[in-house]
Amino acid sequence: MSNNMTNIHPNAKIGKDVVVSPFTTIEEDVVIGDGTWIGPNVTIMNGARIGKNNKIFPGAVISAIPQDLKFQGEETTVEIGDNNTIRECVTINRGTAAKSKTVLGNNNLIMAYSNVAHDCILSNNIIIANATQLAGEVEIDDFAIVGGMSAIHQFCRVGKHVMISGGSLIGKDIPPYVMAARHPIAYAGVNSVGLRRRKFSNEQIQQVQDIYRIIFQQGLNNSDALALIEKEIPASAEREEIVAFVKSSSRGLMKGYTPE
Repeated sequence: MSNNMTNIHPNAKIGKDVVVSPFTTIEEDVVIGDGTWIGPNVTIMNGARIGKNNKIFPGAVISAIPQDLKFQGEETTVEIGDNNTIRECVTINRGTAAKSKTVLGNNNLIMAYSNVAHDCILSNNIIIANATQLAGEVEIDDFAIVGGMSAIHQFCRVGKHVMISGGSLIGKDIPPYVMAARHPIAYAGVNSVGLRRRKFSNEQIQQVQDIYRIIFQQGLNNSDALALIEKEIPASAEREEIVAFVKSSSRGLMKGYTPE
């Protein structure tokens, strides 16, 4: 639905039962899926690919060109899945030649004034709290929660089921299933409350705790820690997820816990 207070390019592809509120602009090369609600004063620019049943609140800007001086005008996209809530004044920039797209999966909540920069890859069921800033090519996996006013450095990765304290400065990778807090950012235990809410068993949580005691509390380097984990910890989906994450970390892991 639109009216004469909106600016929708006639070539934009708008699905069924889409609500477009007044003073919103939708450019030509845009696709919006069925059932999406777009609030007033939203700007959706060329390259946006938006799925079904999303809610985009006033002031959001989707698919503006990257804030990256290497960008040369190449054709890139923002790809947004289904059932996301994008709150007031969120900015999601499209990709560069690096990955060609910025991705937001399904069932995510991006709170007000947050920025998702070029080539970020966000999976599903993520919560990004208010005024969080993601630099380019950040990756965040399923069910992660990032506290408000946090800042994540370019190329950093955040694993599944992670909880990051508000106001954090993240310059290293945060592996799956953990809590991260303090300054500088450090291991603060396993996210056991979140894991129980998502139906992980006590045995699974205990195994994750055993793995991170080896990684973060025994003074081993990552290679020795992984060798010990693969020797002493029985194989499981959680073990393999953690081992694969650590092995593929290019920026290195956040620091371990040290008592104050």
